[in-house]
Order: sequence, then C-alpha cells, then structure tokens
Amino acid sequence: MGGPPGTGAPWRPFGRLDDGRAAHRRTLVADGIAVTVADYGATLVAIDVPDRAGVAGGVVLGFDDVRGYETRANNPFMGATVGRVANRTAGARFTLDGVEHVLDANEGEHHLHGGRRTSFDRILWDVLADTPTSTRLGCVSPDGDAGYPGTLTVEAEFTVDAGELTITYRARTDRRTPVNMTQHAYFNLAGEAGARIDEHVLTVDASAWTPVDDGLIPTGERADVTGTPFDLRDGRRLGDGIARLAADGLADGYDHNLWLAGEAGVLRDVARVDEPTTGRRMVLASDQPCLQVYSGNRLGRSTGRGGVVFPVHGGLCLEPQHAPDSLHRPEWPSIVIGPAQPYEHRIRYRFAVD
Repeated sequence: MGGPPGTGAPWRPFGRLDDGRAAHRRTLVADGIAVTVADYGATLVAIDVPDRAGVAGGVVLGFDDVRGYETRANNPFMGATVGRVANRTAGARFTLDGVEHVLDANEGEHHLHGGRRTSFDRILWDVLADTPTSTRLGCVSPDGDAGYPGTLTVEAEFTVDAGELTITYRARTDRRTPVNMTQHAYFNLAGEAGARIDEHVLTVDASAWTPVDDGLIPTGERADVTGTPFDLRDGRRLGDGIARLAADGLADGYDHNLWLAGEAGVLRDVARVDEPTTGRRMVLASDQPCLQVYSGNRLGRSTGRGGVVFPVHGGLCLEPQHAPDSLHRPEWPSIVIGPAQPYEHRIRYRFAVD
C-alpha cells in the first residue's frame, strides 16, 4: 500500500508536488465516519458521514490530489492546518519584547494565515505515529520563518471515534513567539456536489462579535450581537444571515470573529450546524476563546473533486482560535507562548442525523 518513508501505515500516493516530492494520504475509519488526511499541509482532505437515509457522503470540500492543494489560486486554505498565526495581523508586523518582527504580507499590506511561502498548509509534514484510528504528524518551523521568532516544533493529531473527529494541535518553542493555529475545513453538510450553504442553520454560543474595518482588521471593539446578523444563539439560516449582512452594508457574507461563551482552555460545545435536506448535524467543540465564521465568500473559482466548481457561499468554515490581530490588542487574551508554556488546541467535530 505504500506510505511515507519510515512508516508501515496504510498511506497511499496523493500525487507529486511541483518540486517532485511525493505526497500521501490515509483514511481513518470508525463507526459512522471516515476521515482522510494528507501529509501535505496536515490537511483534512475528506470526511464521509451518513445522511438520515444511512447513505454515506462527503461533507468537506477538497481536491482529487495534492496539486489542487499546492496551487494557491485554486485552493483558499481548504482543509488546511493553519499557522503559525491564523487570521489577520495588521500591517504584517508586530513588536514582542521590544523587538519589531516583519512578517510576510500576503493579503495586501496585512499578514494572513501564516504567510505565503512557508505557512503550515504548504509544508510536507512528517508522520510521527499511527494507529488504526489516529495519525500524528509533525513539522519544524525554524527561527525567522515568515518573520516569526523562535524555532517552533509542531504536531497535528487526528483521531476518529464513533461519529466524531478530534484534532489536537501542539507546539513548543525555544523562544517567546506567537502561536494561534486552527483548522480551515470548508463544510457543506448537503454534500460536495456544488450546492450553496443557504439552507444550513448555524447556532453559535456567543454574545459578542468583533467589528472590523474595510481590510477586515478588528477595530478593537467587542460588540453585543443582539439585534445583529451575528446573533446566532438561537440558530439562523445562513442564507438569511448573508442577506441581512448585505442589506446592512456590513459584508457580502460572514468573515467575522465571535467571542465564545464558556471558559477558554476547556473543551466545550460552542457551535452546531443543521442541514435539513440530508438531516445531517455537526456539533463543534473547542477550547479556544473565539470562533471565526466564514461563509465561503471568495469561492467561485475553485475546481474540486470530480470537477465540481464550488460556488460562492458553497462552504462554511468554523475556525476555532484566538481573536484576529491579537498581537496588537494587549487587552485581549495573549497568543504568545514561551519555552515553559507549550501550546495545545483541541477541536472536536461530532456528527449525527435528525
């Protein structure tokens, strides 16, 4: 069956990168779920779960082979493990311990999702351990990578159990440095055939949101969600929420940070997605303080598995993390770790049907 050098696990070829290196993928299976992971980018390639009729189908958008993931114009971070720092950092620079660090600017003048060249989604990760229901991948981000200080040693562990997937991100450093990793899967519980997510109902346990400027950089305000399209506490049909955002002149869809209820550092249920046509439900648990909700506003140019062109608003990203631009907001929870403060972030997706 083949696999990455040094492993005996059922890793299968996933194509070759532009530089000739081979990428691989493997599938983890438990009762009611099959999850495919690639070593390139520690990428979540696919999740297959049953609908209410018991028919299994894919609920994560993705590509047929690694070339789709390597080509940035076609791949807006689909299924990516994002880091070192997810989301946006204003001006692509920050000051830590009196030293200014200049980052890769890959969204205008700003830094997004770890930069353009050596972000975690563009690295061929090593396979560290395998069991029939889990895999643990690792990489090393050297001092100065994308402008960040310190050598960072990173792990991404994917584990399946009956009807659920748990992802655990870990990192340790030899020097104080910021870390804010997340998973950037595009979910469509109706399947991968190119439908919009309008009928999905999203519920998020959050009473505050983060207003942003025209560059999607936070203004620093933590605003009450009451009376806004960001009030998702009782569930909101996404098509209605997207239309309301446009009518209010706020955006062409969701790409906003919500401040989650509950205690950060504790794994707790924070969001739920219900899709009425298939009966599928996904419950998201996180130990992070925030959740970035993104409704696929920039889709429409990506050709995925089987030649499907994903439409605008064809996928929903729920990205647990710290708030965007936290490096410039000392009043917000810190994302800086040190040699004595390793990083750990747990995410759990639980699937069921109505």
